[in-house]
Amino acid sequence: MSGIVVDVLLAVGVAAQLMSCAGLALMRTSADRLHYASAGYSVGPLCILAAVLVREHASTSAWEAVAAVVVLVLAGPVVVHATGRVVRRIDLGEVVLRDEGASR
Repeated sequence: MSGIVVDVLLAVGVAAQLMSCAGLALMRTSADRLHYASAGYSVGPLCILAAVLVREHASTSAWEAVAAVVVLVLAGPVVVHATGRVVRRIDLGEVVLRDEGASR
């Protein structure tokens, strides 16, 4: 029975990550892309962590997965927020991107 639960959790986690990637590729505005990117930090990793915990219980591998997902879930919103601020500044013209081919 636990094998089925693990398979379902992994399928949901992978599907969530694939939808996040599809959203990044298909959305037109930076803000829309950012929303899909933020889903990649929460839904998929938590489902995959749940699958690992169901299969491994309290092993060392399970604790390593918990640590990785905790870092991802805590750092993800910070990265998305910082990226959103930079994108907003670029869209408003406050930051001018330098052409890589230009001389210094």
